[in-house]
Amino acid sequence: MKIADVNALSSDQLKEKRLALKKEALNLRFQLASGQQSNTSQFRKIRRDVARVLTVLNQRANTNKKEN
Repeated sequence: MKIADVNALSSDQLKEKRLALKKEALNLRFQLASGQQSNTSQFRKIRRDVARVLTVLNQRANTNKKEN
């Protein structure tokens, strides 16, 4: 997921996306622990996507505070 894709989403969509990514990260952690996961780089990608979503949400929250 690219940052332009994240910026295009609304705040509500970003919150939903964050929850979905967190659930996916949890599933990947279980797969890694049980030895079922062969693509270990997928977990890193998910973590970075979560960070991107949280960054955009925090930026939007900060701009809303500055406007008020």
